[in-house]
Amino acid sequence: MMLKALFLTMLTLALVKSQDTEETITYTQCTDGYEWDPVRQQCKDIDECDIVPDACKGGMKCVNHYGGYLCLPKTAQIIVNNEQPQQETPAAAEGVGATANAAATSGAGAGGMAASGMAASAVMPGGGFVASAAAVAGPEVQTGRNNFVIRRNPADPQRIPANPSHRIQCATGYEQSEHNVCQDIDECTAGTHNCRADQVCINLRGSFACQCPPGYQKRGEQCVDIDECTIPPYCHQRCVNTPGSFYCQCSPGFQLAANNYTCVDINECDASNQCAQQCYNILGSFICQCNQGYELSSDRLNCEDIDECRTSSYLCQYQCVNEPGKFSCMCPQGYQVVRSRTCQDINECETTNECREDEMCWNYHGGFRCYPRNPCQDPYILTSENRCVCPVSSAVCRELPQSIVYKYMSIRSDRSVPSDIFQIQATTIYANTINTFRIKSGNENGEFYLRQTSPVSAMLVLVKSLSGPREYIVDLEMLTVNSIGTFRTSSVLRLTIIVGPFSF
Repeated sequence: MMLKALFLTMLTLALVKSQDTEETITYTQCTDGYEWDPVRQQCKDIDECDIVPDACKGGMKCVNHYGGYLCLPKTAQIIVNNEQPQQETPAAAEGVGATANAAATSGAGAGGMAASGMAASAVMPGGGFVASAAAVAGPEVQTGRNNFVIRRNPADPQRIPANPSHRIQCATGYEQSEHNVCQDIDECTAGTHNCRADQVCINLRGSFACQCPPGYQKRGEQCVDIDECTIPPYCHQRCVNTPGSFYCQCSPGFQLAANNYTCVDINECDASNQCAQQCYNILGSFICQCNQGYELSSDRLNCEDIDECRTSSYLCQYQCVNEPGKFSCMCPQGYQVVRSRTCQDINECETTNECREDEMCWNYHGGFRCYPRNPCQDPYILTSENRCVCPVSSAVCRELPQSIVYKYMSIRSDRSVPSDIFQIQATTIYANTINTFRIKSGNENGEFYLRQTSPVSAMLVLVKSLSGPREYIVDLEMLTVNSIGTFRTSSVLRLTIIVGPFSF
């Protein structure tokens, strides 16, 4: 007896010592049919009927239980006996297990059974008693005094109360349903959670969790906004942070693509052409251009006509006329435009004129004049075209020039000076004679000068600029004297000078 007591004492000390040195082990993995609850730090049952799509086939209804679920006929009823369960004999438990295994079908999920003509029982944590599986093939099958009774098409409705008064004991976070099963309490919907105002309540099986809304992160006890714009590359061009979110923006000239991230160029020339004339799209913008003869206005959109006539005074020889987008040149009466800008005199004598038959047409720069075909005046007679001779037989002719020759010329207005304009030359040359030249009349204002260039010729020089339109008649006289002074004669060239109205 003493040895036996000593042995027991040593065994007890060994057990105590073993318990003192054993470290605490934390489990985060659960048996099939359970999942880890991070809030309660323990395993909790999975409601397969809630998460498994179409868990039961063939019109069966799904009943969840700890570690699994049952597929029962829809007409089956579960009766709960609130008495304490009695200890089953190994043989009885063995028989039930064998029956359950024999009745399992492919319609049950993990830990589940399809009940058909069998019954099974299990002890529920917390002291309650829940039927794991029970079904009837006939009117009624009862598994025992402490088990559930499941009835289908009961013969006597009075035997099973419609609202059982017996209650079952459910774990924390669960409550008894109207079908006398433990169901999860949604603390988030019920408002029994203690989440902060800036947190979101997430319901869990048997509990709940407080999380920050999307776009927020927990910092200490508060939820602060996540600035997504600091975490590239969210947006292609511009990122705008908002409470709990963000959105992308594009620079002017771009627009968001369908993915709300990429920015694509806007073709303003197609979308909303604001250019008055020509539009050219460029990346992120556009530019306007104008047709020839126009220039962009200050708004860079509209086009204004260029007044080419104001830009230069040399575009046209006479007059510049501005037109929308272009210009044209005009010439005065008596001229025509050549090569778009130059004015050329119109020879009216070759086209149309108003001269009579006894008149001849003389064209000058910018017009024409009609002169008599026979300019001779008595006592002069016409001997050849434009040549009038005074007969020697006439006594009057002794004091007059022997001949008068009529000539016509035209000069432009404002001609540069000095300028040689006309040459006079003797037609008949006599031996031993001396010729002298002078301006006999028509040079009262000294516009001309006659310069002798040879013994038989002289040049009329313009020494003052003349402005037209104006007509000058100048008599140029050639005096011929023989060397001994016994012979003296003179002849006159009557030159009509017409100054045109313009310098062209």
